[in-house]
Amino acid sequence: MELTNLINNIELLRRELSALQPLPAERQEKLDKKFRLEFNYNSNHIEGNTLTYGETMLYLIFDKTTGEHEGREYEEMKASDAALKLVQDFAADNERPLTEAFIKNLNKIILVRPYWANAITPDGQNTRREISIGDYKKYPNSVRLQNGEMFHYASPQETPSLMDDLIQWYREETEKKELHAIVIAALLHYKFVRIHPFDDGNGRISRLLMNYVIYYHGLPPVIIKSADKKNYLQALNKADTGDINSFVEYIAKQLLWSLELSIKAAKGEDIEEGDDVDKEVAIWKKELKSKKTVQVIPKSADTLKKLYLENLRPFIGKMENRIAENFRDLFNNWEISAIANNEEVIGGLPFLDAIFDSTRPFLIESPENLFSIRVDTNLNGFNRNLKNHFGVSVKIEVLFNPNDYQLKVFTHRGTQQYLDGGRIYNQTITLQEQETIINNTVKNIFTYIKENTEM
Repeated sequence: MELTNLINNIELLRRELSALQPLPAERQEKLDKKFRLEFNYNSNHIEGNTLTYGETMLYLIFDKTTGEHEGREYEEMKASDAALKLVQDFAADNERPLTEAFIKNLNKIILVRPYWANAITPDGQNTRREISIGDYKKYPNSVRLQNGEMFHYASPQETPSLMDDLIQWYREETEKKELHAIVIAALLHYKFVRIHPFDDGNGRISRLLMNYVIYYHGLPPVIIKSADKKNYLQALNKADTGDINSFVEYIAKQLLWSLELSIKAAKGEDIEEGDDVDKEVAIWKKELKSKKTVQVIPKSADTLKKLYLENLRPFIGKMENRIAENFRDLFNNWEISAIANNEEVIGGLPFLDAIFDSTRPFLIESPENLFSIRVDTNLNGFNRNLKNHFGVSVKIEVLFNPNDYQLKVFTHRGTQQYLDGGRIYNQTITLQEQETIINNTVKNIFTYIKENTEM
């Protein structure tokens, strides 16, 4: 009776979810991301993968790693993600039947490559064996139960025919349409696990195949939470004793969770569970810690002095030299003026330097009171064309804000160059950036001169 009630509830929620379709793109994307992380983390964690939920998110979504884990664990997580995507795509194609070749390919994907692992012989002896991928087992894969008894899955000789029978059973039940999708999915999972056709990866593939059926019928995935592993295994053990309904009911309850979560997402409600927020905070903090952060230093007399004398002043000097080297002989007059807080500094650049040099008297009470400086370079009277004695100008302006500074460069053509909008005081203008700005400025001056010259 409980299974009947569970199926009825599933259908009620399915209809409710269907009425809310299609979901807005951003809600669907968030829901898909949630299911993707939940499936990959939990399915692998059940099998012993030690990546945390946060590390799984960091790896699958941001392609970054943190913590100390074996390379194989990262490979398994990425491979699981690829296998899940393949299952989704395969289920979406109603014309493609489930085949043994597809199942073998899933095993090949999730195991990545052959490797050696510990194993147990049928008589309970420990051994080591090379794990092949994409092929049915060639040796028995018995397991020792907690009570010390040996549990024997299908033998290597029986496996091919049993897998053929399993595929035929699935196809027949799907065509008959007598069993609910959740029943077929749970039974396929259980029957596959009982055969245990591969050397490794059987648990993960059983959950992928179960969700193949679920996706095929247009339902959200079933997630077996690793935190509920004890109940999951207990349900499987009950099925081994003949109580198959207990396992089907267990799977049906997990589908109810997925449907309820999907409905919440469709309604725009928060689908993060209680500890998910904590997980995301932990991820963000780890990522932040791994980055080389630059401490923000506010404007002060010392920070301005250091910035100007070690970075801005050399940059201004290089700009002036390049302009002089290329164009000074083309003009009759060359003037450089310095401006601080929108007022001209009598004496030009040397006196502007004095504002920042604490060993010399300040022309302003303190450099801390500066909100801007500007250096104007004017070339007047072009001397190669008697009909047009034009001039050009370059203005280099620096704005000093409370926590950052801005650099602007203007030429006579009105071109402006900014450095990222604003830069904190302990971040300098790199040599590459300086070269780029100077080269662009020289090109703009040259273009303007050519446009105004009669050849």
